[in-house]
Amino acid sequence: MTDIRGQVEPGFEAVADAFRANFAEHGEVGAGFALYVEGEQVVALTGGVADSDGRPYDEDTLQMVFSTTKGATAVCAHLLAERGELDLDAPVAEYWPEFATAGKGDVPVSWLLCHKAGLIDTDRSMTLDEALDWDTVTAALAESTPVWEPGTQHGYHAVTYGWLVGEVVRRVSGKSLGTFFADEVAGPLGLDFWIGLPDAQQGRVAPLIPMGGGPEPMMLSEEGDGSDDAPQGLIEMLNLFMGPDNLIARALTAPGGALADEQAWNEPRLRAAEIPAANGVTNAPSLARMYSSLVVETDGVRTLQPETVERAIVPQVSGPDSVLIFPIPFALGFMGHSEMSPFVGGRSFGHYGAGGSVGFADPDRRIAGGYVMNKMHFGLAGDPRTAALLAAVDRAVG
Repeated sequence: MTDIRGQVEPGFEAVADAFRANFAEHGEVGAGFALYVEGEQVVALTGGVADSDGRPYDEDTLQMVFSTTKGATAVCAHLLAERGELDLDAPVAEYWPEFATAGKGDVPVSWLLCHKAGLIDTDRSMTLDEALDWDTVTAALAESTPVWEPGTQHGYHAVTYGWLVGEVVRRVSGKSLGTFFADEVAGPLGLDFWIGLPDAQQGRVAPLIPMGGGPEPMMLSEEGDGSDDAPQGLIEMLNLFMGPDNLIARALTAPGGALADEQAWNEPRLRAAEIPAANGVTNAPSLARMYSSLVVETDGVRTLQPETVERAIVPQVSGPDSVLIFPIPFALGFMGHSEMSPFVGGRSFGHYGAGGSVGFADPDRRIAGGYVMNKMHFGLAGDPRTAALLAAVDRAVG
C-alpha cells in the first residue's frame, strides 16, 4: 500500500480518500495535494515515490508544473496593473517598443494574457541553447509576424505566453519575471515556488515520468482525453495526422522548434532558465497558498485585491481555440471553469499544466487548491486524478 503522509482536517476525509485512491486506481506514482479554506490550510498530503531510487515523495519534494506556471506569471502582471504601473489595455509597444513590428503595434497587453496576439511561435528556428536565453527569444518574438491577425482569433500560446507577458513585466518593473515573482509573490507568502530554479534546489525535484510509464522519452502533451495509455510521441502523431504545419505541434515546440526534444524538460539547465509559461517548480501547498491569497487574506497576505481578481477572471474569448481546437474560456492569464477546463464550479478559475498539475481558486467560496505529480497523464485540463480530487473538494466544502 502506498504511504500517504500529511494533514487532513475533520470534514475533509473524502479528499484524502480520493488522493489515496489515485494511487490504487489511476497509476499515481508520486504526488501532492493541498487545500485552503478561508485562508487556512485544511489538507496537505503527499504520497508515493519521487524517483526510481524510491525517494519518498514528501513535503520536501519539488515538481515542475508546466502550464500551471501561467497562473503565477499572470499574477505578476496583475500586481503591476493594480499598482498603476501597467495598463493592460495599453499597447504592448508602449512598454516594449521593439514589439511594434509586423502589424503588432496596436496589440494590447491584455491580448497577450488571453492568447489573442497570434504569436504562438517565432518566425525563425532556434536551438535549445538559444531558447534558454531570454534576450534571444524575446528579440525573436518582437521581430516575428503573428500567425493570424491579432485580435481576430484566439489560440493557446503554449510556451510563448511566458516570454511575452514576462518581457512586459521586465520592461515595467526592471526585474526578470522570475525575480519579480520571487520578490513580490513567493517571498511575502513564503512559497517554495520558483520560475528559474536555483542550483541549491535542484536536488529536491522529482523527475517527470513519461506517459505510459515506459522508457520512452517524456511526452509534452497539452491536449488529450484523459487516457492513461496515450501513444508516445505526441508531436510526431500530430504532424502525421494533421500535417506538418499544424498549430498545436508548433505551439508546443516553440520557440522555433527548440523544445521538440521532450526529454529536455528533465534537464537541470531547463529548470534553471526562466520559461514563465511552462517551467515553474513548486509543491502543492505553495501552489494552493498562492491561489488562496488571491481570494482571501492568507498568512497575513492578500496578493491581489478583490477588484483586481474580478477583472482578471472575466472570460475574454469564446468558441473553438485556433490552436487547441476545443473551447476553453481564457480570462486574463487564467482558465475559467468549463466542461473543457473543470475546476470546482461557479466562478472558480486557475490553470492546468501538461500531464495533470493544477492550481485553482473559488472567489465566492474562498477556497483554493494545488495538485502536483511526477507521473504524466494525457491531458490539458486534468485527468481522472484531478477530476476525483476536485469532486471531493466540491462535496466537502458544500
